[in-house]
Amino acid sequence: MKLKKILALTLALAMSASLCACGGGSDEPAPEAEGGEEAAATLKIGGIGPLTGAVATYGVATQRGAQIAVDEINAMEDKAFTIEYDFQDDTGVAETAVAAYNTLKDWGVDVIYGTTTTGPCVTIASETNADRIFQLTPSASSPDVTAGKDNVFQMCFTDPNQGVTAANYVKDTGLATKVGVIYNNGDAYSTGIAQGFINQCSALGLEVVTEQTFPADTNTDFNVQLTACKDGGAELVFMPIYYTPASLVLTQADAMGYDPIFFGGDGMDGILNIEGFDTALAEGLLLLTPFNAASEEAAGFVAKYQEAYGEVPNQFAADGYDCIYAIYNAVQQIEGALEMDQAALCDALIAVFTSADFSVDGLTGAGMTWQANGEVAKEALVVAVQEGAYVAQ
Repeated sequence: MKLKKILALTLALAMSASLCACGGGSDEPAPEAEGGEEAAATLKIGGIGPLTGAVATYGVATQRGAQIAVDEINAMEDKAFTIEYDFQDDTGVAETAVAAYNTLKDWGVDVIYGTTTTGPCVTIASETNADRIFQLTPSASSPDVTAGKDNVFQMCFTDPNQGVTAANYVKDTGLATKVGVIYNNGDAYSTGIAQGFINQCSALGLEVVTEQTFPADTNTDFNVQLTACKDGGAELVFMPIYYTPASLVLTQADAMGYDPIFFGGDGMDGILNIEGFDTALAEGLLLLTPFNAASEEAAGFVAKYQEAYGEVPNQFAADGYDCIYAIYNAVQQIEGALEMDQAALCDALIAVFTSADFSVDGLTGAGMTWQANGEVAKEALVVAVQEGAYVAQ
């Protein structure tokens, strides 16, 4: 995977008259900016996600990752068009997300980037489908997000597929024969991955010794769940949960002297950045993720993110970055795209994203393609925490 490939593609397309993305069929000259230079046409991308509230960490990451991509594109000398980017806070709540979406519609949004979390995204996907506005979410991973909606696409893995992939990895690498599962049964993301994992374990002959649940990410006591895993002889505990409860699970497992292999999904990315968490407790933790901040390919993005925001980006930030470039590249392949109304642009983008000729090399995958159901095809990466850093396995 080479980020240079993205830039080379976008610059090449920008200079191609046959693939001009702004007024390709018009004989009218482009408007001139101050100083006599031609002004690039503008695409309005509206983002939605939690910037405040219990899951703000994820929304902030996707907003920041996308902002870096927007800034890079707008700084290109030969860019095909500029991007106006407005990100609205939905607080992780569906009702707030609807208000955020209406604000973006009033602004004249062309494409929706988001939402970040599944619940609000299911609601907004119904809205964009009815309004015929193209939508690409960085991290809302439930199949319900795209079901029956041809205009909604995902940059992230779907929940069931992530669970299946994790189970296959356990089997293929011989990590364990007896596994326990701890998940949040009040969260669609966690439940979807868990059920995919459990079903695949059964198909592969792996013994699930216990299925333990908790009701919300505000849960603070996991001793009952850990005791059930320990008493059942689980050699590996699969936890498709977010990193805040995961940090408590690891802390309490250490206190009771229980030391299985812990395996999490992409929602656990960021656990090493939790303030006050002893990262030594995460030593050996496995994560299924499409992004490794320590990789050579990610170095440039990581450096920009750290300079701008003072921390290492997680997978959510990388997915956000890739979303903006995917939209930018796709729009360039549509002649006269920025002269279209929302519905026509939506249909044209659907055709590009589902075309066999369209793929994207990004931070979270090389040669990413999309199916007609909106699901992305890309390789998963398993990383292990070693000495406070992610190391690809």
